[in-house]
Order: sequence, then structure tokens, then C-alpha cells
Amino acid sequence: MQIKTQRDGETLAVLLTGELDHHSAAPLRVELDALLGDRTIRCLALDLCGVTFMDSSGLGVVLGRYKLMKERGGSVRIQGASRPVERILKMAGVYALLGQQDAERGKGHV
Repeated sequence: MQIKTQRDGETLAVLLTGELDHHSAAPLRVELDALLGDRTIRCLALDLCGVTFMDSSGLGVVLGRYKLMKERGGSVRIQGASRPVERILKMAGVYALLGQQDAERGKGHV
């Protein structure tokens, strides 16, 4: 799993590339939480276009960051997702939870 970040005001855009599974979830969680330690970040924008595989551990990372951001009055949005990942996010109800119809393709890619 590779991570690339870009800060734009109160938004932290994160581009993920590779497999988001039980092997990569814990290190990614630690890295994201360290970045989100900056409480001036109000929106976490995840670009998952480069994620080739996601399992329940990956969903846990996304949902855990949603909970963290919601607790501080912020938000998470999906900026894009590969077809297999988008299918998983839809089946798990993640888009509905985030208040999105689907991935916001082409917006704000890192």
C-alpha cells in the first residue's frame, strides 16, 4: 500500500495505491491517524482509484476514519474508487453513510 497526501486548507486529500487488506490496514490506520492528529483538518478526501483490492479490514479503516472525523464535526468523502472497490463500498453501505451517491470521480485527485 502506497499513500500520497496533499493538504488544501481544511481538507486532507489521500491517494491510496495497492491492496487495502489485513496486511496493510494496521500500518495505514496508524499513518492516517497521525495525519489526522492535526485537528484543523475538517475533511478527509480518499482517492481509492488505485486500490486494486479491499477486504473487511480496509472497510474498517475507512469506517474508523469516518467515525473519528464525525466525532470532531468533520467529514470523509470518497473522491474515486476502482470498480471492484466501489462495488464493495456500495454493498457495505459506505456511500449512504457518507451521504454520497457514489465516488466523486475526477474531483480533487492527489
